[in-house]
Amino acid sequence: MLYYIKETSRQQLCLFLTYASAITGKSRARLLADAVCSVYRFNISIIDYFYFRFYVLNEIEREKWAGTGYMYEYQLLMNPKVAREVLENKIRFLNHFRPYVKRVFASLSELMSNHQITEKMLENSSGRLALKGSHGQVGAEIEIIQCDHFTPITLIEHMIKMKFDLAEEYVVQHPLLMKLSPSGLNTLRIFTQLNDNSVDFLGARLRISVNSPVDNMAAGNLAAPVDLQKGQVNGPAVYSDITKSDCLSHPLTGEPINGFLIPFWKEVLDLARKAALSIPDNRSVGWDIAITVDGPELIEGNHNWCKLLWQLPVKHGLKSELEKYL
Repeated sequence: MLYYIKETSRQQLCLFLTYASAITGKSRARLLADAVCSVYRFNISIIDYFYFRFYVLNEIEREKWAGTGYMYEYQLLMNPKVAREVLENKIRFLNHFRPYVKRVFASLSELMSNHQITEKMLENSSGRLALKGSHGQVGAEIEIIQCDHFTPITLIEHMIKMKFDLAEEYVVQHPLLMKLSPSGLNTLRIFTQLNDNSVDFLGARLRISVNSPVDNMAAGNLAAPVDLQKGQVNGPAVYSDITKSDCLSHPLTGEPINGFLIPFWKEVLDLARKAALSIPDNRSVGWDIAITVDGPELIEGNHNWCKLLWQLPVKHGLKSELEKYL
């Protein structure tokens, strides 16, 4: 409880309390008390109560949702801390999954030791670089730069100043995804679960940027459910902000979201399957995959994949999907 109190944004909590009170007619104090009780009863965080809209759900429906506490325990069991480094460290990740990574990349130490590598990075065909912290989370510690604004020396100086230790060639997404939302790279999140020696797919979501260089829901972007058989968006896109309405089309470009067909869908699933089988010590992973004109490209893997991205787009709790693997 102390952890949840510490991590909860007071501004967000007040916003959600006011919204839920207007929807239900219940007082803010009553809702907050119910949220605190739900932390213990349903193993969720305080803010999960609002994300999952517990304020309009009965106890049977509430029990179906996998909250912060439950997911922490599940992912700790499936992905032991000693096995997570390959997913937590972006530099190690890129080297381990090099067969599935087409973009050029280099660590800060490599750039500093060899200016030819730095020059090659600045001359990449996209004309841009993504600078990252190798342990950054949820889209934090990322900056997109124009290569022609830098020299090898000024690039290194900038990375040191901003505490970036990884540079990657910017991934140019498929024209259909660019048309949908050009502000940032729109990736697929594929959830995999190892089941003995096979890979089960727990779901797929299309993450859609909204005037943002990143596509994370935590940064205010959209996420839509994807049919695993067809590779087609089969519902509206949703925000994690409960005060915002769902979107059948992109709020800025006007492009349809529901019904959007993912290019190279078979190859996407094949890539996620191969990636999952290559790190058997991590049994449950959320893979971020970009789509280019040449096919899918692996961006990163998440041992602590987001329960909101998994459940909110389909509008119901999915805890039972995980319990069969315990």
